[in-house]
Amino acid sequence: MGSLISDYENRYFGKQPWWKDALFYQVYPASFKDSNGDGWGDLPGLISKIDYLEELGVDVVWVSPIFESPQKDMGYDVSDYQKIYAPYGTVEDVDTLLEECHKRGMKVILDLVVNHTSVEHEWFKESRSSKDNPKRDWYIWKPARYDHNGKKRHPPTNWRGYFAGPTWTWDEQTQEYYLHLYAPDQPDLNWDNAECREAIYEKTMRFWLDRGVDGFRIDTVNKYSKRTDFVDAPITDHTSPHQPAPEMWCNGPRIHEFIHEMNRNILAPYNAVSVGELSLTPHPHQVIPYVSAQAQELDMVFEFSVIRLGNGNGFGAKYIYDPFPLSTLKRLTAKWQSFIEGTDAWATAFCENHDNGRAVSRFGDASTPELWSRSAKTIALWQATMTGTLFLYQGQEIGMTNMPPSWGVEEYKDIESSNFYAEAVQSGDGERVRKTIDGLRILARDHARIPFQWSDEPNAGFSDAGAKPWMRVHDDYVAINAAKQRHDPDSILSFYKHVLKLRKRYKDVFVFGAHKLLDPDDEEVWAYVKESPCPVNGRDGMPRKALVMMNFSRSERDVGDIANALGCKEGDVHLLVGTADSLDSDRTTASKGGPWPGLAAWEGRVYTNFEPLMT
Repeated sequence: MGSLISDYENRYFGKQPWWKDALFYQVYPASFKDSNGDGWGDLPGLISKIDYLEELGVDVVWVSPIFESPQKDMGYDVSDYQKIYAPYGTVEDVDTLLEECHKRGMKVILDLVVNHTSVEHEWFKESRSSKDNPKRDWYIWKPARYDHNGKKRHPPTNWRGYFAGPTWTWDEQTQEYYLHLYAPDQPDLNWDNAECREAIYEKTMRFWLDRGVDGFRIDTVNKYSKRTDFVDAPITDHTSPHQPAPEMWCNGPRIHEFIHEMNRNILAPYNAVSVGELSLTPHPHQVIPYVSAQAQELDMVFEFSVIRLGNGNGFGAKYIYDPFPLSTLKRLTAKWQSFIEGTDAWATAFCENHDNGRAVSRFGDASTPELWSRSAKTIALWQATMTGTLFLYQGQEIGMTNMPPSWGVEEYKDIESSNFYAEAVQSGDGERVRKTIDGLRILARDHARIPFQWSDEPNAGFSDAGAKPWMRVHDDYVAINAAKQRHDPDSILSFYKHVLKLRKRYKDVFVFGAHKLLDPDDEEVWAYVKESPCPVNGRDGMPRKALVMMNFSRSERDVGDIANALGCKEGDVHLLVGTADSLDSDRTTASKGGPWPGLAAWEGRVYTNFEPLMT
């Protein structure tokens, strides 16, 4: 059996890009590890924890924005792409990070933010200096509109931005508006200008690739091409003068031309890995052109249908929580697991990032310590068995939870949280304010940005005892921290390490396997079969299969006919892994074909039609 699998791997996986079965780990540097006691995480702090990441099984470290910035949007407003924001460290610290990762066989990608810059970037300072400046057209400027008597000034369009308010800001000096899809501090670059694009490639990408960076996570990658007729959006929100208009700037007329050019000129020559943030693109036929190997654009993208579950409409009602049943989560997952089948495209798997609440608080059950542990392990099992490249977010591996509901709204520091709350208050609608606060407690970006819980020491080991972290440390850090879990074989961290190794060991099934959802209407048990793309089982020519069963409820559920789901005889069913310790005592009899105990509350298991390799 072992030699058969090795032959298969040599034939099939030797031709696959390395990043397909790699584990990417996102670091939010302000909150990861503070090395100098200023309350702000930094690059030396990250470097000091590389061994922790290696031990977890990380192949690629993705570092969220660290460039020079006024920090109006936590570094997504860059003022100099070739400098590092001083509290994070220096360019030389990036060199050290690269060196330390590379010598361990790990890679590093940086966050590339080039839909917009900061208003403090030299490019924008020149652009706004006069209408005839050579860089004027590097940003998007438009004259005002006026009412019928020519006295009241209006923005060029009625578009609403992502952080509430209009997408246009008036510039007194040159008497025109500039476009910004996000905050007024983040003016959009004009990708239709060829000189601007070349400067982006040279100054923001080639500079770092020449220093040894291995690729980029590319922010807002499908917003570079805007419609150029600049017409009003339909009025869909009668409570606001500013209307949602993503159809005006997402997946625009030249977007594939731009991304292909970026790949041809920069990414491909450096063999740099790329993963793009693809928001508001909910249909597979829209996504595939970005990640088709033949198209030669991006290696991977993040599609957000699953991780945005619970959000409102994405604009005015984004933080009005919209509850969803398990069946919706199951169907959306199945859709984005199977959309690449029969194509040359590729998928990603993730359930946390810096822009969303914690997975165990949103998809699991953190109401008691026992249910928190059970559900966090079940979420780990879900993620480790997903087709595509897997991305983890810092703290996910120890089950970090949302900020306590007892914390006041003043603890929410993020610009989006603040703006949506302020908008609700300004509406004068008390019910809207209440619902917005409730929604923020579940969905806010702030939850993912509180300091990493390293230990039970003061400030959770994130910073020195006398320091004041830039965000409040979670109240539960004594109970939930990496040090406590590191040597506990029953911990969430230990379980993540185990299932991540299994994912690599059986990558033909889990990373590359086809996904088939079972019982889509069951609102408690989530079951699906993963099937290897090639028959390597060696038994009657059958492909290797795994049945993933997860109980997303507090009541015990029957496992059903496992052999039938796997298409094999009862005696050929094997237990690969389970989240419950109680199964250990049953493993000898269970691994020989049953009888199989029912699934306890928030329990997950993986069964296979092949005998697991001995370790």
